[in-house]
Amino acid sequence: MVDHLPLEPAPQAPLPRRATLNLLVGRVTTIKLAYWAALTIFEIALPLFFQRPFGERFPVSVVVAGHLSGIAIVWSRQAARARDRRVGIVPRSIPAIATTFAVTTAVASPASLPLLIVERQRSLEECGFGTCHGDALVLWVAVLVVGTIFVPLVFASSLRKIDEARSLVL
Repeated sequence: MVDHLPLEPAPQAPLPRRATLNLLVGRVTTIKLAYWAALTIFEIALPLFFQRPFGERFPVSVVVAGHLSGIAIVWSRQAARARDRRVGIVPRSIPAIATTFAVTTAVASPASLPLLIVERQRSLEECGFGTCHGDALVLWVAVLVVGTIFVPLVFASSLRKIDEARSLVL
C-alpha cells in the first residue's frame, strides 16, 4: 500500500520583507531607548528632589528600575502582538527573531551609556578614594541585561506564529 503523503513539500513561510524588519527594529528600539532614557532621567533627577545620602536614595532607584523594567517588558509583549496598518502582523520566524536581538542590540545599546555615566558618578558619591557604592554599577548591569536580553526575548517570544499571523490578516 502506498502512503497518502503529498509528494510536494509543504509551502514555506515567506521571509520577512524589508518593511516588516523595519517595523520590528523600530518597535524594539523604541522600547529600549524609552526604557533607558526614562531610567537615566530619573537617576539624574532623584538627588535633586530627594536630597538624601546615597544609602537612602538607592532603594528608591531599585524600586523605580524594577517598575520601569516591568513596564518595558509588558510594552514589548504588546508591541510584538500589535497589528501595523501597512505591514500587518509580524510573524515569528528565525530572521525576525535574529533581527530582534542583533540589530536592536547594535542600534539601541549605546543608549545605556549615559545611564552608566550617571551610575558611575553615584558609585563615587561620599567616597574619599575609589568606588564605595558598587551597588550603583550592579544596578546598571541589571538594567543593561533587562534591556539587551529580556526586552528582545519577550518581544521575540510574543510574536505570533506564522499560521496565527496569517489567520489574522485574512
